[in-house]
Order: sequence, then C-alpha cells, then structure tokens
Amino acid sequence: MLSPLDNYFQNQEEPVKSCMQFLRMHILKLDENMSEAWKYGMPFFCYKGKMFCYIWFHKKYQQPYIGIVAGSKVDDKDLLNEKRSRMKILLIDANKDIPVKKINDILKQALAFYKSEMG
Repeated sequence: MLSPLDNYFQNQEEPVKSCMQFLRMHILKLDENMSEAWKYGMPFFCYKGKMFCYIWFHKKYQQPYIGIVAGSKVDDKDLLNEKRSRMKILLIDANKDIPVKKINDILKQALAFYKSEMG
C-alpha cells in the first residue's frame, strides 16, 4: 500500500503528475537536511524538521505550484502571495519546460533564510 505522500503524487493526471514528481525529487536533492512529510493533507518538505515548502495544485489557475513557507523573505517577481502573510507560491506550467533555474534561485534564497535563522 502506498503512503499518503506517494498516493498524492501517483493520483495526479499527466502532465501534472510528471511535473510534480520532478519537483518532489528536485526539492529533496536541494540539501541533505531536506525531508518530506504529510502535513495538513499535503506533501510538505522540511528543512531540519521545519516546514520549508509544499507542492500543490492551484484550482483557479489549473497549475501545480510550489508553496514557499518563508516566501515573504524571498524576493522574486514571479512569486504570488495571494493574501497570505508569510507564504508565497510559484506557479509551474506543466505543459512547458520546468524553469529549473528560477526554482533553484527561489529555493536557495529561502534556504539561506532558514540557515541564517537556525544558526
């Protein structure tokens, strides 16, 4: 039987499924202290146990996205805050090439903030 995490990714429709599975592996490879957890009914990625980001599907835009927990600490014009105080999201068009450089830039900014906060 699949874990809730694996089940979530497995049950997406293509091309969203492949896009999300790539993002999942990419985020986990970002840092050796990154792990994944099922929280609030969503796939979360944690840095040293602290919630870092999550992957979800935006119903309004019909696109997968990465939700950055400390998004307010990251400066990028493509991040949307959608009335959230802390979090920002990065929409990913599953029908186009995944913007790996943009994702890396954003995640590395967020990671730098976590590292400075945690010492």
